[in-house]
Amino acid sequence: MHHNDLPDGLDLGNLVAVDSETMGLNVSRDRLCLVQLSAGDEACHLVQFAAGGYDAPNLKGLLGDPSVTKLFHFARFDLAMIQRHLGVTCRPAYCTKVASKLARTFTDRHSLRDLCRELLGVDLSKQQQSSDWGAAELSDEQLRYAASDVLYLHRLKAILDEMLEREGRRDLAQACFEFLPARAALDLAGWDGVDILAH
Repeated sequence: MHHNDLPDGLDLGNLVAVDSETMGLNVSRDRLCLVQLSAGDEACHLVQFAAGGYDAPNLKGLLGDPSVTKLFHFARFDLAMIQRHLGVTCRPAYCTKVASKLARTFTDRHSLRDLCRELLGVDLSKQQQSSDWGAAELSDEQLRYAASDVLYLHRLKAILDEMLEREGRRDLAQACFEFLPARAALDLAGWDGVDILAH
């Protein structure tokens, strides 16, 4: 079910998979339309936003809770959108894309679809990726697609954590995760096309 906030008293544990759907991929132009959450239990909670309607205190409380790790795939983008529209800095955060890039150096394929296929044997449909997430009524296909983006992140994290540990890169990954809110803030401040650490 999708609402404009999470139900009161909902406990999703201390590791919550999070994703967002937006009108586009430009953090300063496009708006946040949907936030999806899962506790890794096959259930997905969807919070839908009308333009300008970002009053969701329960969702904001969860995303801002320092005792809950927020689990993303390509956290940099979601963190920026959540910061801009909900006014919340999500930390601590974990990013399966960053973890994959650090652990799986034998490949350059780090999309969520690639990870699901290669690590879990699951084939994700990306058919609804470029659809109108700002519509007042989302289709069943859109809702299924949105849910699929968070349902596998817990399992991916477990596998990637083992690989990071094996390769001695767990601490490096953690340092990268801690930097993600700052990277998102840089994107929002206009440095989105710039690697500030480059020469």
